Amino acid sequence: MSSAAQLILAGLQTVAAERAARAADARLAGAVLEVKRYQHGRFSFTYRDLMAQPRYARAAEFFLTDLYGPADFTDRDAQFARIVPALVRLFPEHIVATVAELSELHALSERLDSEMARQWLAAGHRVLSGAVYGQLWRTVQRPGDRDRQIALMVSVGQALDRYTRSAWLRQSLRLMRGPAAAAGLGALQTFLERGFDTFREMAGAETFLATIASRERVLAARLFDGEPGPELP
Repeated sequence: MSSAAQLILAGLQTVAAERAARAADARLAGAVLEVKRYQHGRFSFTYRDLMAQPRYARAAEFFLTDLYGPADFTDRDAQFARIVPALVRLFPEHIVATVAELSELHALSERLDSEMARQWLAAGHRVLSGAVYGQLWRTVQRPGDRDRQIALMVSVGQALDRYTRSAWLRQSLRLMRGPAAAAGLGALQTFLERGFDTFREMAGAETFLATIASRERVLAARLFDGEPGPELP
């Protein structure tokens, strides 16, 4: 197996291990879900201006639901794992590199969410407020991982933006619909098409991604400096 395939599968295996730990501990599973719900709401709050703009609304929703949300992606990830060898063999190296980044982002986010949830349970808090979220953030620490998470999110977005300029890729995605459905890869196909279409509709993602990078890094710095997270409506 190639090194690229190993990196992608390692990320998926990390995610599977996190899910297994939660399946074995209902309290942890519930706490992780609450962490994800808060982060989902925080993202909606932070980017409410972008979500109100027709040009950026769908891209923000894609980040919110497909990259940063509380949804269960078990089926999609299982489908993803099944096609990794073929993906590495058939697709250009730069696309495989983007998939590897996406896998790393997914694994890193799941590990951080689990650690936040464990610290919340250990502290005995009943409500995940902005103030509590800030405390958990500082307890977990890992500033390098937080910065890497932002960098990966932006890098994946930049790659999607580049790929929307390729008529060959768009046509390839369209041609995959039938075979993907027949092979039980519908969830993965939907994810790929949503990512491609939302970035294509923006007609340039530079401002969108720069805004996300700036706001996420400012928020991370404030949390590490002792400020609370946003109190959500």
